[in-house]
Amino acid sequence: MKVLVDTSIWSLSLRRDSKKNLDYKTELSELIKEVRVQIIGPIRQEILSGIKSTKQFNDLKKYLSYFPDMEIITKDYEQAAIFFNTCRSKGIQGSNTDFLICSIAVNNDLEIFTNDKDFQNYQKYLPIKLYSPRFIKGV
Repeated sequence: MKVLVDTSIWSLSLRRDSKKNLDYKTELSELIKEVRVQIIGPIRQEILSGIKSTKQFNDLKKYLSYFPDMEIITKDYEQAAIFFNTCRSKGIQGSNTDFLICSIAVNNDLEIFTNDKDFQNYQKYLPIKLYSPRFIKGV
């Protein structure tokens, strides 16, 4: 199954160093080797936002260019709004991008790879599938 990789995972894998982040990098690397990684434009924008160095920005932009954006269609935006309203009615807040990720994942039968705990809350009310990492202990 293909996996929609959230900004938090890309960020941990590409921008920061530590032992725990190495596990995320390994997991993402394996998914890339298996040709299972999916990305959308809003995630690409979040990854590239806030990078101060032009060289680092351009290097990261070039690296990400190997992963084409999935097409986002009207149905995805409409479903995202339904998901937003569903969760809000249950007292759960989230960003428009998070609900768009949920919508695209559901509409394309994708798992979501994230370490953002908000998605566990969304999963209580939305038919999303969260990716279970193989190489990360304690997740």
